[in-house]
Amino acid sequence: YKLTYYTPDYETKDTDILAAFRVTPQPGVPPEEAGAAVAAESSTGTWTTVWTDGLTSLDRYKGRCYHIEPVAGEENQYICYVAYPLDLFEEGSVTNMFTSIVGNVFGFKALRALRLEDLR
Repeated sequence: YKLTYYTPDYETKDTDILAAFRVTPQPGVPPEEAGAAVAAESSTGTWTTVWTDGLTSLDRYKGRCYHIEPVAGEENQYICYVAYPLDLFEEGSVTNMFTSIVGNVFGFKALRALRLEDLR
């Protein structure tokens, strides 16, 4: 995931949905990999490969972990900032957005703990 979903040079757009996750990676998992995994698992990382993949651009829909910072005073905890393109979600559906962002990602095995801190 790191090579595709960790994009520290990404500049957020006014149309992006921005999320801040508090992440505690499993031992041996670097924060960049953990942040990339959150971005992937909450956007396009769980999509099944089908023939229509040739019709859909991953770069258009994928979440991007664009910044990571350590949590002051907490060992092995980080705030991972993830930008999601608005086009990833069904227009006008808060349920669809929350299902994607806070759905199955909370059971991801690369993480010991995960909490959504902010969403804008």
